[in-house]
Amino acid sequence: MNKNYSLNELTAVAEEIVATAPHKILLFYGEMGVGKTTLIKELCKVLGVEDIASSPTFSLVNEYKTNTNETVYHFDFYRIEDEEEAYDMGIEDYFYSNNWCLVEWPENIKNLLPLDTVSISINLLENGQRNIQLKTN
Repeated sequence: MNKNYSLNELTAVAEEIVATAPHKILLFYGEMGVGKTTLIKELCKVLGVEDIASSPTFSLVNEYKTNTNETVYHFDFYRIEDEEEAYDMGIEDYFYSNNWCLVEWPENIKNLLPLDTVSISINLLENGQRNIQLKTN
């Protein structure tokens, strides 16, 4: 997927990601404020999460349950100082749980990322739209 979208198209973008992603580990790349968390919130809705998703900036991970009792993990590694922190929290257990793992700032734990992931790059365009690119790893 490589497309431009506006915020009113966010649900359709999230639905397309869920329908086409070959892996459940989604890595979100983009500058601060580009809309990574906003897209993740919409992905959680599409997956059936009824709680309000929020960025786990200080706790590193939030866990949500879907309406079908699946688990979705939302990580934010923006403030992580060392990959050892992620390793100590048991990141591998999360990644190999076969649950959805939505990871913001994955570049901060690049040596711990599994091979089977989907990279999602988001860029803000001058007209206020976003460009999203998905790449299977």
